[in-house]
Amino acid sequence: MADVTKPAFLVDTASDPVAIRIEGRASFQNSPCLNEFFNALVAQGRTRFVMDFQNCTSMDSTFLGVLAGAALQLRKQATPGSLVLCRLGERNLELIRNLGLHRLLTVDMQTSGGHSTTFAALASVPIQGELENARMVLAAHENLVVADEANRAKFQDVLSFLKSRVQQG
Repeated sequence: MADVTKPAFLVDTASDPVAIRIEGRASFQNSPCLNEFFNALVAQGRTRFVMDFQNCTSMDSTFLGVLAGAALQLRKQATPGSLVLCRLGERNLELIRNLGLHRLLTVDMQTSGGHSTTFAALASVPIQGELENARMVLAAHENLVVADEANRAKFQDVLSFLKSRVQQG
């Protein structure tokens, strides 16, 4: 059982689709491990994912950008994959729709999430430094612009700041 006081991603890689349950806040602080998780599993040929948001208390734009990036990556596969979000609360669903992510991935209000109960905590991936963190956050926000061009205006200041930071090295 996960420590519910600390945000976590619980995963079941034995299930098909791969099941991910979000516990607590999904943010820039814990998004690097989810990003690495998606990249590693897609590289292994896994292309079907379902994410359970029942215990997700909130999401920030970096996390949403990681979701957009995963959905875009899954679309580019020889056999396009799927990313299904289920049991979204009203506020989280509103965030998904406001940023246009519902056009990239599937929102399923009926599904109960993963079919397995053998979840394991996704290990935290340490950020190597400020520059690597800035690159990851920049890529996440660029994914949001790819998802919906209207997001460029919403995140223009963040994008400018991060591009400048990355260019400075």
